[in-house]
Amino acid sequence: MFLPKYYIWVKTMENEENKNNETDVEEKDYGVTKLNGKHNIYCLTIIGEIEGHNILPEQSKTTKYEHIIPQIVAIEQSPEIDGLIIILNTVGGDVEAGLAISELISGMKKPTVSFVLGGGHSIGVPLAVSAKKSFIAPSATMTIHPVRMTGLVIGVPQTMNHFSKMQDRISDFVVRNSNISRERFYELMMNTGELVTDVGSTLCGEDAVKEGLIDGVGTLNVIIDEINNMIETNIPPQGGS
Repeated sequence: MFLPKYYIWVKTMENEENKNNETDVEEKDYGVTKLNGKHNIYCLTIIGEIEGHNILPEQSKTTKYEHIIPQIVAIEQSPEIDGLIIILNTVGGDVEAGLAISELISGMKKPTVSFVLGGGHSIGVPLAVSAKKSFIAPSATMTIHPVRMTGLVIGVPQTMNHFSKMQDRISDFVVRNSNISRERFYELMMNTGELVTDVGSTLCGEDAVKEGLIDGVGTLNVIIDEINNMIETNIPPQGGS
């Protein structure tokens, strides 16, 4: 069927408008935005419970790892983005999904700064330390505890070995990406005198810094100043040498 030129032009404009609307909705739903200030900084939020291979109930506030992973890859490749801020307020969630996101962030070349706001619990701890610089709000907390697993657990040596290896993966990543020692991290993780119904420790802002888990206590302006400084330090000189 022959279509007049003006009809094709109108449909093309409608398609472009729909694409723009889809992008706006996507960024709103995923809790991400691009900050156009002194430098182009991308803000990525990781909130609620980190959803992995199992779909959580609709009433739960979740961060889906299949949404976050492609965004991180796109941020690293985009020439228009100078740095990444990760804002955390999470209760934890799926271990493998959380570690997958953490490994991607830790492997980025671009400047990255994490900010624990509210809470960075459980698998939120590796996420918090995955950035090149980590900060925590004075009122925020972080909970360190052994790996939990819901559902049927078979009481055989192989199951305990699986738990141990999973815990080692988390401990290795945290120690490798922070200033806390393995021995101290294990002590905090296995503490029996603090949490009423669980094993582990809760660290407030200053305590997380004193333990070497987080780099500093800060607020929003500190975070933005830090990533701007990192971007300016990493900018290559103009012209050849």
